[in-house]
Amino acid sequence: MADREAGSRPGEGRDALIVVDLQPDFMPGGALPVPGGDQVVEPIARLLERRLFSLALATQDWHPPGHLSFASSHPGKKPFETIDLHGTPQVLWPDHCLQGSPGAALHPGLPAAPLTLILRKGMDPQVDSYSAFRSAPGPGGKRIPTGLSGFLRERGVQRVYLCGLARDYCVKWTALDAAAEGFQTFFVWDLTRPVDPDSGEAVRAELAEAGVEILDSSSLGS
Repeated sequence: MADREAGSRPGEGRDALIVVDLQPDFMPGGALPVPGGDQVVEPIARLLERRLFSLALATQDWHPPGHLSFASSHPGKKPFETIDLHGTPQVLWPDHCLQGSPGAALHPGLPAAPLTLILRKGMDPQVDSYSAFRSAPGPGGKRIPTGLSGFLRERGVQRVYLCGLARDYCVKWTALDAAAEGFQTFFVWDLTRPVDPDSGEAVRAELAEAGVEILDSSSLGS
């Protein structure tokens, strides 16, 4: 792993754990299953319950019906095709994480007590939102902030740790934006799973270029 044992453990500063999109629709049998997504639920729950972090938060995909990222919103298109949307490539997804649906809830195995904040994203019907920090590009190429960066800074957070689903989309984009916002960013690789099982090398390269450090949960200490 491209991690740094010294100085990568929580508890040495103001640290936040961000659990990305741990929702039933991303589990095997869900509307948009991530292979092996269920395998990270229990270890993430254990990590939360250890209270190693200054604060912990979870994100939720929370889409309205007819969201433009859904293939069903584009006649003749199929899930996983790519189109141009607002001048950038957009993967079209099966309908998933519809607001108020059981598939959009946080996974029942995720303990609620350690969570300081639940951040919902993807609510604008015209714009997708992989990252917890900013929307995907909308009209005019603008990416709208969610307010998470200010929330963390007001609480003195300097370092963020990322886990959840999916490694090659929402977790990756959140990590890249966290680093761009100036947070020291750690990607807990073994507590993520990808949509594309062949994406690992490309994801690692993107994270390394952005200054994101990859580590294993075993290095987080007790």
